[in-house]
Amino acid sequence: MDDIQKHVLAERALAVARHCIASRYPRAAFAYVAGSIMRGEGTAFSDIDLVVVFPSLERAWRESFTEGGFPVEAFVHDPQTLAHYLHQDADGGYPIMANMVATGRILGSDIDRARAIQTKATEMLAAGPKPLGGPSYDMLRYQVTDLADDLRGARPPEEIAAIAALLYQKLADLILLGRGAWAGRGKWAPRVMRKLDVQLAAEFDAAFILAAAGDGARFLALADRELAVHGGRYFEGYRQNAPLEARRLE
Repeated sequence: MDDIQKHVLAERALAVARHCIASRYPRAAFAYVAGSIMRGEGTAFSDIDLVVVFPSLERAWRESFTEGGFPVEAFVHDPQTLAHYLHQDADGGYPIMANMVATGRILGSDIDRARAIQTKATEMLAAGPKPLGGPSYDMLRYQVTDLADDLRGARPPEEIAAIAALLYQKLADLILLGRGAWAGRGKWAPRVMRKLDVQLAAEFDAAFILAAAGDGARFLALADRELAVHGGRYFEGYRQNAPLEARRLE
């Protein structure tokens, strides 16, 4: 798909988004139209990400539907619920909502409010994630250690591939968050890693491809190297307390 086709696709998606807002969310104050299509990176199979903001709602929700030939993922909020999820995503290291708001095209009547929230989301992204620490950091180190240890023994290729698939996201998180970069889930993980360090991303991809084919040696070496940056393997002394309410009468 060339640049002209991508531009036409983005304009079609924007028109569909306008129709969605008018027909499904007529009382919304404003919305952000986001996603790979709007960034000029979409394909014929890409969806439209739509963040719809009402003046006030009892609760937020998300829904999926097809409109004008496009799959649409709609995230419906008011300013307070949107702020909650912006901060929740950021605290977890995955600024999904912040990215949609910061990069989205604004539609609707309350443009000033939309721009103010967009500015806050942009500033949040620029500030980067909070430093790794506390129970979530301990758990991440433990999970990488545990999965890496599963790769150490002799195993059938299909088991190595399955372990590597589980290790992929955890190791990517440790690499990215450990370097002060935002993490990314799924297809976003390799994208943000390439943005951080092209050589490291290429090494990570090559090691994972080998592991997915049944040879986990290079992926294990990469995990061990990354764990060393964080004090080495973390198994001995790890503890996770269950919630006090985790109890049921027999």
